[in-house]
Amino acid sequence: MRAVRLYEGETTLRVVEIETPVAKGPDEIVVKVAACGVCHSDIHVVDGAFGSKPRPMTLGHEVTGSTEEHGNVFVYTPWGCGSCRFCDARMEMICPNSREAGLFGDGGYAEHMLVPFRRYLFPLGDLDPVASAPLGCGGLTAFRAVRHALPFLGKGKRALVIGAGGLGQYAVQYLRMLSDAEVHVGDLDSAKCATAKELGASEAAAPAELDGPYAAVLDFVAAQATLEATARLVDRMGIAIAIGLHGGRIPFGFGAVPMEARFMTSVWGSLDDFGDLIALAGKEEIRNVVEVLPLEQAQVAHDRLRAGDVTGRFVLVP
Repeated sequence: MRAVRLYEGETTLRVVEIETPVAKGPDEIVVKVAACGVCHSDIHVVDGAFGSKPRPMTLGHEVTGSTEEHGNVFVYTPWGCGSCRFCDARMEMICPNSREAGLFGDGGYAEHMLVPFRRYLFPLGDLDPVASAPLGCGGLTAFRAVRHALPFLGKGKRALVIGAGGLGQYAVQYLRMLSDAEVHVGDLDSAKCATAKELGASEAAAPAELDGPYAAVLDFVAAQATLEATARLVDRMGIAIAIGLHGGRIPFGFGAVPMEARFMTSVWGSLDDFGDLIALAGKEEIRNVVEVLPLEQAQVAHDRLRAGDVTGRFVLVP
């Protein structure tokens, strides 16, 4: 089968022929890949930010596909150890011994993918396997972050989404669907601000141009500048959520942040989050901007993502 692999000591992806995986364990199953989204975390894997091993490795963790037994499916890819307290609570993305597909094991930039447990497969229903592939990480990560914010967003409250890329675009829609809050967006890119307004944001501008306070601030960038903006814009007794992986750090302590504001990170999403998101997507239209590329153009997708040359999400199809 064809697969896009990252080799030791290299930063350029290779499209190669490898053996099709075979299920050996009693609960293992091979999925025929229909589509795989390209996530910024894939860039971090290439750059060595996660220390991802082993190599060579097949990237990709936003996967839809099919099996004879289950039909069309989503693949939940934050695979846990299955026996710790976090896995027992169905929050495998927090498992300290997790082996996320495409980050620490072979993922979905391929024609087929080996999945270790059938519990990681969710029926796709009537959802389009290509357009909905980014729900597996981008959509799920934004969904969990919004869920953290919802208790702070009663009627008359305002929420701020920092970063109007693929994840931020999902968050704007979830906030509009699941709360009565007024939704604002902070982004330096005027085109992304325009997209955010089309998706339901009532205001979108550079973070420096926005006036707080906001009951909830969701930072999908989490660089130094955006975290500083988050601390400036969150309300007293509000919540600030860092979701992005850009390595920002801000002082925390009494007097360093607004009084009784809560600061937290949000990571991917649980098995239950994924099930609830799929149910929501089956009832409500979740719009996303998807650009489809063939598997052989995975490197093109990575290069363009690095350059910021994407409005929403890339999706690779075998």
